[in-house]
Amino acid sequence: MEKIIEPFEFRQCISILKSTGRKAKNLRQLRDVMAVASDECIFHHTYQYFLKGHTLEYTNDFAHWAGESLEERALSEHLSNIDPYDFKDINDLRNELLDVIDDHLERFPEPREAMPGDEFYFNETVTLIFPVGIRAKNLAEFLMAIKYIDAGSIYYHFYEARIRLGSGIDDFSRWIEDAFGKKELVEKIRTIDPFMHNLEGIKEHIAEVVEEEVRRDMEVIDRCLVSM
Repeated sequence: MEKIIEPFEFRQCISILKSTGRKAKNLRQLRDVMAVASDECIFHHTYQYFLKGHTLEYTNDFAHWAGESLEERALSEHLSNIDPYDFKDINDLRNELLDVIDDHLERFPEPREAMPGDEFYFNETVTLIFPVGIRAKNLAEFLMAIKYIDAGSIYYHFYEARIRLGSGIDDFSRWIEDAFGKKELVEKIRTIDPFMHNLEGIKEHIAEVVEEEVRRDMEVIDRCLVSM
């Protein structure tokens, strides 16, 4: 029997920002608030960093603030080296962030303060996920869709999926693997570094490797038709 392929349904992710009313003007204050902040707050400033127009030099809001507002470059680099997807839960990630900051404070016990207006503001988000009404039944349709979907959809399927699926797996590669068994294409998508590109860059890389695969498939079909 011919295998039934489930269409890929694109979903969208948007976040509504909520202020916690807390802020920090130096590293010690940042550390103290991080220790008691809600999981939703830590999630927003780490995982959802990629949903915002972020600076590629950093991988979370804490590292960004340390590097740009406090000019603590060594600390910001250490914080950016923390991969949030390496942790099973938010509390483990929080503890790793705190350990890095504590180590820095031990060596530099008198942290500098941010300029007025550059304090770190702790926020949370309410995340809404909904289908966008686009489905793909084959790679050609998937390629057409991936070129035009919103950045929030890329975030949901490429970044947020890593939390749901684990092991660095995204929705795009999982569907291609399950539906078509294209191991080489799957590997190309999974080796795209999520920390080295913004959402548009991720989209372009996925579109590029899928387009190459679609072209190869068309060439195979053309050769078969010629030989008939």
